[in-house]
Amino acid sequence: MDDTSKYLIHATVTADGVVERSDVVGAIFGQTEGLLGDELDLRELQQSSKVGRIDVEIDSEAGRSHGSVTIATSLDKVATATLAAALESLTRVGPCKATLEVEDIEDVRAAKRRRVVERAKELLATAFDDSMMSSEEILREVREHARVADISEYDGLPAGPRVGESDAIVVVEGRADVLQLLKYGIKNAIAVEGTDVPDAVATLTQDRTVTAFLDGDRGGDLILKELSQVGEVDYVAFAPEGKSVEDLLHHEVFEALREKVPFSVVAETSAPHEAVGTREAVSMSTTESDGGATDSCEPSTAGSAGVATEVVEAPPEAVETAADGVTAETAAPQSTPAESTDPETTAEESTATEPADEQAPVDTLRGHVEAVVAAGTGQVRLLDEEFAAIVEGPASEAFDRVREAETVPHAVVLDGELSQRVLDVSAQRGVDHVVAASLGEFVKRPTGTRIRTAERLLGGS
Repeated sequence: MDDTSKYLIHATVTADGVVERSDVVGAIFGQTEGLLGDELDLRELQQSSKVGRIDVEIDSEAGRSHGSVTIATSLDKVATATLAAALESLTRVGPCKATLEVEDIEDVRAAKRRRVVERAKELLATAFDDSMMSSEEILREVREHARVADISEYDGLPAGPRVGESDAIVVVEGRADVLQLLKYGIKNAIAVEGTDVPDAVATLTQDRTVTAFLDGDRGGDLILKELSQVGEVDYVAFAPEGKSVEDLLHHEVFEALREKVPFSVVAETSAPHEAVGTREAVSMSTTESDGGATDSCEPSTAGSAGVATEVVEAPPEAVETAADGVTAETAAPQSTPAESTDPETTAEESTATEPADEQAPVDTLRGHVEAVVAAGTGQVRLLDEEFAAIVEGPASEAFDRVREAETVPHAVVLDGELSQRVLDVSAQRGVDHVVAASLGEFVKRPTGTRIRTAERLLGGS
């Protein structure tokens, strides 16, 4: 819509047959030509920029076509109403009988005024905050900023400053989780940034004690599954049911880490986030560590690679010093049997060293990318949240497949170039991941949909 437009004409169109968008546009131009004279001729109005492009959305079902027409104008009210009435003279679209009915003429300026009023109310309520911060609040904010400023990157991933040097790491889901743990003095966390675990994280897990600390939902379960397939996980901790790590308070973070269990305890469960913390999980965790140390599950040694009770109870000022308790410096001296023995290697973990065609089963995003794009199928495949295929078809039909899928796709894998049109419909439907053979030129990129090329994903970047 042009910024100079004053009105939007909204109409519906129905045809007794299968027609396309171009048929509707041609019928509108053809059947209104000369109807209102030269001054209100639609082609002349478009050439003088008094009328914008004709936007048509049309779908066909059971031999009939239904759709909507939207036209932006900068004409006055009388001319706009006259033009709208002229549109209703349409009687045919292509070879089919058709009707067009104007449903509404929207005043764009009135809508803008409403948005201005609402925004003014928000600014009035929030922008003139003249409250004074107390000395305690100032010190706390400066102290937290100093901790958060420590966030760095490890191989392009958000990470605490001690990930590279520590022999114990905490794997979390996103950058916000790393920032939250930094606030509480935990400096050896690294984020996987989605369910597709990067190679950098998989490599890190090979020679370090790994605690996966994930959100208490189905998404956390899926990330744990992916992580266990490409790397090694020693311990598992989850945020409380329905909560994210980034939302946890100080005591909730360390309580969750104290309740961590060996990965083998939940490796075979369908919902690990529900199993961690249950009586059965605690019992199994104690049984697995019964090699002669009865205190292996005591609070003094539980947590993220050795988070001590003293750290949990420490006042905020002491957290920065206690942060070392989360990293290898304090993890190494603790020699409880639960952490001194070699981590068990599950069947899923062992696939990390197998050839690529066996390494990526087709229940992961990487596996589908290899099967669709790397194999050069010329197809598009839509996946659900568990990375099971729900729709598949030719890559040229990607737009229609995404738009018409009964189940909202979690991911789209496309063996072709990702166009703005397919990207837009993916964002509108709430798709989380789009992986394509190549990317077109985009005028806009949605923030809620992660876009990658197959080469980048399979290369681990």
